[in-house]
Amino acid sequence: MIYDEIDRKMNERTEWVLRRQMGIPNNRKLFVLACMDERLPVEDVLGIGLGDAHIFRNAGGLVTDDVIRSAVLTTRFFGTEEIIIVNHTECGMMSASPDQIMNALQQRVPDLLNGLAVDPLLPEFRLTDMDAYYRWLKMFEDVDQTAEAQIGFLRNHPLIPDHVEIHAYIYEVETGSLRRPHVRLGDRVNTAKAMQQG
Repeated sequence: MIYDEIDRKMNERTEWVLRRQMGIPNNRKLFVLACMDERLPVEDVLGIGLGDAHIFRNAGGLVTDDVIRSAVLTTRFFGTEEIIIVNHTECGMMSASPDQIMNALQQRVPDLLNGLAVDPLLPEFRLTDMDAYYRWLKMFEDVDQTAEAQIGFLRNHPLIPDHVEIHAYIYEVETGSLRRPHVRLGDRVNTAKAMQQG
């Protein structure tokens, strides 16, 4: 009957709109941390769609205080049971040294080291020296080591439940596919060099 179909659609819409109030987790019980880079098609490479995950993107796909805050909320209150980290090759966070970034920032923001507040809701949190800015920027050199470090930061944080599964992958911009950190299939294909090492 048409009534049943209309009623079903209305119930689905109600559940979609009020899912937080009703305690309904995202479809995959998944939190994704990924880089903000526009070349990284997070939903496509993970095979997820609208409603499947809470997705947090920032420069580098790095664990920050806000990532921890969001991960705590999604795992402690929204039913999330898995965290996936997606870093990628050719990341802008590897494109310059911290010194180059800091020099460029100082040219653009002359009062950079005068105790500038970096979080509008935490005005007491101020960076006052170069070392603090370097650590705040979180530039890195090796995407594989960085991906593994992000797992450790989340796994060892006391606010993230022990039962939550945490994994990291590298998206290869050059091939358009995911791989595990430190596992490059290109290094294992049938070449003379690979055969000698094999």
